[in-house]
Formats: sequence, C-alpha cells, structure tokens
Amino acid sequence: MKGSRVRIHRMFENLCRVSVWMRSLPLVLIFGLMSCQQLGISNIGGSEILPGSLRTNLAGDVGAREHPRVVATYGGIYHNAGAERAVASVVGRLVRASEDPSQQYRITILNSPAVNAFALPGGYLYVTRGLLALANDTSELAAVLAHEMAHVTSNHALKRQQRAEAREIGDKVLTDVVQDSDQTRSARASARLSFARFSQVQELQADALGVKTLAKAGFDPFAASRFLEAMADFAAFQTAQFSGNDAPDFLSSHPTTPERVSLAIKAARQFGAPGIGEKDRTQYLRLIDGMLFGDDPLEGYVRGRSFLHKGLGIGFTVPTGYSLENSPEAVLASNGDGTAMRFDGADLNDFNSLTDYMTSGWINGLLPESVHETTVNGLPAVVGAAITQGWSFRIAVVRIGQTGYRFIFANRNPSDNFESSYRATLESFRQLTPTERARLHSLQLKVVVTKAGETPRRLARGMSGIDPSRRLTFFKILNGIKSAGPLPVGTNVKLIVE
Repeated sequence: MKGSRVRIHRMFENLCRVSVWMRSLPLVLIFGLMSCQQLGISNIGGSEILPGSLRTNLAGDVGAREHPRVVATYGGIYHNAGAERAVASVVGRLVRASEDPSQQYRITILNSPAVNAFALPGGYLYVTRGLLALANDTSELAAVLAHEMAHVTSNHALKRQQRAEAREIGDKVLTDVVQDSDQTRSARASARLSFARFSQVQELQADALGVKTLAKAGFDPFAASRFLEAMADFAAFQTAQFSGNDAPDFLSSHPTTPERVSLAIKAARQFGAPGIGEKDRTQYLRLIDGMLFGDDPLEGYVRGRSFLHKGLGIGFTVPTGYSLENSPEAVLASNGDGTAMRFDGADLNDFNSLTDYMTSGWINGLLPESVHETTVNGLPAVVGAAITQGWSFRIAVVRIGQTGYRFIFANRNPSDNFESSYRATLESFRQLTPTERARLHSLQLKVVVTKAGETPRRLARGMSGIDPSRRLTFFKILNGIKSAGPLPVGTNVKLIVE
C-alpha cells in the first residue's frame, strides 16, 4: 500500500504547485495528529536502550536530523502501556544478541494503522501500531525489530543514501553531456535497476542477520518467515476488492515475498527444525489487548467505502470498486481503472470567494471556462477541470466556515465512468447529523479465549468495522489461522470491536 500511496501523491503533484498545496493546514493538522513513544529497558518513557549518549558520528547526525520529520509525517505520539511493554520486553535481548551489542537504539511506536517498520541511521527504529496489531506473538515482533537492527548495524541507510547521491550525479552528467536521448534513457534505466538490486540485496542481508539475531536471542527463528507471509496476506486483502491492480513494480527496493520467505526459512533451518525458540503468543496478545485499531479518531474513520469525521462533522462515500485509505496528508482513493482521488482541506481566509480560491494559481493547467460556483447538499462549492502532463483532473471545493474541503479526481484516460464517479462522490459529501456523530466510535483490538466448538466463521461474525462479506478472511489473516475448522479450546485470538 505504501507504493500505491506514493504513486497517487506523485499523480497529484502534476496538478498542484507544492508551495500552495502546503497551505492545506486544517485537515492536515487534524488528520495528522499521530505519535511516537520512545522506549527504554528500565524506563519506558526514556529515549535510550543502553547507557550513555548517542555517538556523535555521521549516522547519529542523520538520524537526529530526520527523526523529527518522521514524527511530524506520522503526526505525534501513540500512548499505550501494553504496546510499550511488548516492545521493551524484546529489545534488550535482541541488542545483546545483535552484530553490534554496543549500538544504542531509540524505538518509536508510530500511531499509524499501516503495517510498517523502518530504521534511520544512528539507531532510530520505528514500528507502527498497525504492525503490532498484525503480529501474533513476541517472536514475530522480535523478527521485525531484529531486521531493522540489522539495517542499522550494517549501515544500510547511509550506503543507500550514498548510492542514491551517486546516481543523482550520474543523471546530471547524462543530462548535461550526453546528447543522444535514447542513450540517456537507457543509461538512466540501467542506473535505476542497479539501485533497485542494491536495495534488494540489503533487504536480504537484513533478513539473514535478523534471523540469526532472533535465534541467538532465544526467539523462534521461523517467526521471520511467518510474519512475512502475514504481511503479504494482509496486503493482498487490502487490494482484493480491485477489479484490476497495479502491475508489480520490478524496481521495488524489496525482493518478492516468496523469495524472502524461502530464504528466511532456509536461514532459520540452520538453527533447528520448526518448533524451537520462544513464541509467547499468550503474553503478547495480553499486552496489546485493547489497543487502538485502524484510524485514529482525530483523523476520521474509513468505514467500507465511506469516510466519516466525528470532530469535523463531515462524511462522503466513494462508488463501488474504490478503496479508501486515510493518510496523514489526505484521504486517498483509487480503483482498478486508473482513477485516483484525493480529499483534503484548505484555509480560505485569504480569499473573497470560492472562485478566487480556485483561480488563485494552485492548479496547473486549470481550464478557466470550467470553473463555476454551485452548491453541494446546501453547502457553497466551486468546481473546475484541469489538464496537465497527460492527466485529466476534476476538482471541487466545498466550503464550511473558512475551510475548503477539496476533492480532486485524476485519470489519464477519462471516461463517462470517471465523470460519474467524481460527481457521485461530490454529491455524497454532507454534514453529519448529531445522531451520526454520536454513533461513531473508534475500533480496538479485543483478545478473547476460544471455547469448545468455536470456529473462525463464528468468531468473525462478532467483529465491527469490517465488510461482513470479508470478515472471515480478515479474521484468519489477523490471527495467523489457516484452517476454517473448530479452533483448539483456550486459543487466544484477536477481534476488532467498537
């Protein structure tokens, strides 16, 4: 999903001038109020894992500089004592078993529903609460952290940055010196492939080192392959409703999941057969019981094809075939026909009218004759169209107070369906009634213990916030369960409830 989000953002960069786009403060601030928590071994609120201060080297400088940007991008702090203890309980063991036990780490839990983890130079490690929710035992969480620690001890981020800078210089030389455009394109394509292979090799190296660290720390070394499969299943679930998905990006920095799973299993077998090492499912699930799941209330909620914001009192629905994603920057949607949508907010205080705002220069390729004011469910609005760099756009801004709520639809080959999807989504925008706002509640994880005769299908029926037709599939992915038959009595499983 991260790759698709980047592609959608780039699509809209063709339309909007960045300097003006960044004036979209109201929703960016409200949607983006997320957070991190720095964990320590003995002091959960501390910032260091090991005694002493961070080394004043290049890696530490890079990490310290980028850390605030990461936190700002994800929005802030997620406080949950159980989640913090779950992370802190494994870090010390992993550090002692790692390639560099003297390395110091700062672990940050990001308040994002996305399943993600990454590292910055200098020992800055990040995991999202979405990843913590998908993991089913301590060893799976440990596998993720061990992988990210391997990136740090191998200086992968700095090496990747140096390679990227070298590629950028190479591109500039090609542009300034080489006159043959075909030769230039071929050289650039070769450089991109080389960089992708370089990044893929780093991922495989981190996988192998991570498994080694897992085993040395006494955790189940097969947890790495198990969680890689869980992430792949979750990603497939998120995109399953599309009639056609983006083709695999062969320039991706990550090798294909089957390759990584196979190599992770091979690495684990060097330490023994499946069944060795500590998993600790019961304790882990007890610690994350009650954790927030999905969207943060301050960012609004995605419920199926609808986006609803309790605080702002607004909502809209996208047509069948579209998938919604609530990101800190905006609400995004796309379908299998190449159409993408972005919804965000803009400050209208400096504009006398909606037409003044629409024509103020933030839209590249705006067609002046397309701009006209209208109403949407009794609210003042302005609509328009633009064509730039091969993309066609439909734009609408609906005003409530001094905030403009912006819908932008984009497609390279607009059709009647593109136009009708844009209009249907715009016409669905409304202010929520007091009753609707009162009924909106956040989702959370609830851990239950199975009784005799309970099956995944029966338990899945009790979940909230999930499309009823897809609850069983999601329940099995969330709990790492393959069979549909009765579950063993006393099994701890996760449900999603309001």
